[in-house]
Amino acid sequence: MKITVLRIKDALDPPVDPLLDQLDAALAQNGHTTRRLAVDDSVEPLLWDLTNPQPDLVFNLAESFRGRSALESNVAALLNLLDLRYTGSSPTGLILAGDKTLTKKVLTFHGIQSAKFATMYRGQSDWVGDIDFPLLVKPPQEDASLGITQKSVVNDVKELLDVISSTQQEYQSPVLVEEFIDGREFYVGVIGNSRVEALPLIELDFSKFPAGLPKIASWEAKWGDDGDEKGAQFEGTQSIFPTDLSEELTKKIQQVAVDSFQALRLRDYARIDIRVTAKEQIYVIEANPNCYLEQKSEFARAAAKGGLEYPSLIARIVELASGRYSQ
Repeated sequence: MKITVLRIKDALDPPVDPLLDQLDAALAQNGHTTRRLAVDDSVEPLLWDLTNPQPDLVFNLAESFRGRSALESNVAALLNLLDLRYTGSSPTGLILAGDKTLTKKVLTFHGIQSAKFATMYRGQSDWVGDIDFPLLVKPPQEDASLGITQKSVVNDVKELLDVISSTQQEYQSPVLVEEFIDGREFYVGVIGNSRVEALPLIELDFSKFPAGLPKIASWEAKWGDDGDEKGAQFEGTQSIFPTDLSEELTKKIQQVAVDSFQALRLRDYARIDIRVTAKEQIYVIEANPNCYLEQKSEFARAAAKGGLEYPSLIARIVELASGRYSQ
C-alpha cells in the first residue's frame, strides 16, 4: 500500500520529532511504502502534493493549520473533498472533540459526566450552568494545554474576570469556564470502529508536584524547562501505569472512555482524558482525536501494555482506516 504521511508544520512542533521516523519504520515493517508530506500554510501546493501521486491511504497527523488548532478539521474535510482515504476521525468528530464546549454538550446529552460549565465572550454568555468556585478558565478550541496555566484556576470573581479578559484578548475566542475537578487524572486510549476497546489506563501522577499549586496538566507541566518554577511543574508530573485501582473502577473508567469515543463520533483511535474524584465520580475532561503517536507517548505505551507493540499498533490503525472504506 502506498501511504502518504501528512504532517502540518507548526511552530509548536519539536525541532526534532522522532514520530515521523518511527512511523515510517513501522509502516515499512508492515510492507507499505511511504512518503512524507509536510505542509506549512499554503493550500495550493497541498492540493497538488496530495494527489501527485495519489496515495492508497493518507496517514493524517495534522493537528492544526496555520498555527490554529480550530482549523484541524478542515484538513480532514479537504481530504474528503479530494476523495482520499485517510486515518483518524472525520471532520465531524474533529469538530465535536476539538471544541471543548461542544464536547461537553454532546457528552451531557449522552449522560456522560463532565464538569459543570459556562461559556462567555465579550460580556455575553452562551451558556451558564450552576457552577461553584474554584473554577478553571481555558480557551475551548486549543490543544496541548495552550492557554492553561496556574493562573487559570480561580477562586473568586475578581480573579475570574481578570483571567476571562486576558484569555479572550490573547485567543480572540469565547472562554470556557468550568468547575475545577480535584482528583486523579487518567489518559485512556481507545481504538476501534464497529468494535471499540479501551487500552490500559495511564495516570498522570502529581505526587511530586510543587506543594500548594492546583494539580492540573498546565502548559508549564507539559512543556516547562528545567531549573525554574515551570520546570518544577514539568518535573513534578509523570505518566505511570496505576497499580492501586480496583478492577471494577478500572472497567468503569474504560467504559466511560469508550462511550465518549462513540458519542463524539470518533474513528480509528483517540485518547480520552478523565478525572476521578476521591468518591470515585468519573468526569471526562476532554477528548483527543488523532492523538500523538510517538513511541513513548501515553497512547503507544498503553497499547504496548495491552499487547500491541508499536508496529502492530500502526498496522491496526491502517487496518481500521482501510476497513472503513471497503464497507
